[in-house]
Amino acid sequence: MRGRVAVRNDGILLAGRLLLASALLPAAIGRALNPSGFALTLAATGMPAPNAVATASVVIGLFGPLLLALGLLPRLVGLGLALHAVAAGLLLHRFWEFSGAVARVEQELFLAQLGLAAGFVLYAVTGPGGWSWQGWWHGVERTAPPAPKGPVSKGLAAKEPAPKAPRKRAAAPRGPRPDRAAA
Repeated sequence: MRGRVAVRNDGILLAGRLLLASALLPAAIGRALNPSGFALTLAATGMPAPNAVATASVVIGLFGPLLLALGLLPRLVGLGLALHAVAAGLLLHRFWEFSGAVARVEQELFLAQLGLAAGFVLYAVTGPGGWSWQGWWHGVERTAPPAPKGPVSKGLAAKEPAPKAPRKRAAAPRGPRPDRAAA
């Protein structure tokens, strides 16, 4: 049944996808506009090959939310963005290295990254819903088929007789036909 509940769920999944994508895009756009500055930030944390990591982070940060908003490749995108969020939290928000108010702010940012990762994992598990590219491509009707109609006995639907197989026609005899005499 694709009634109001399914439409409401599709709307909620779309809103969730858009909110998750909007949480990533501002930082990704900032990193894309200044990739060398982001690479310097990564180098300060001791990251090996900071330019390559910064480039990969910019690509994931820009294309991941776009794929997420469209609802394409939900498992791959969801798990990839979850790993990206955890890695970004571990690299950029090392609250254990600070003390006082700075430590609390960094801890909150780290926990926010973990919250984003949890949202991406939920997206990978639940899928994008019917209001997505994948829902359109595969067809919205992905629910269980309706119960069979007809008489019901003992709580179970009565079985319908199996369709009969078409009869095979006998092969025509080969050779001269008796109804056609030689002229």
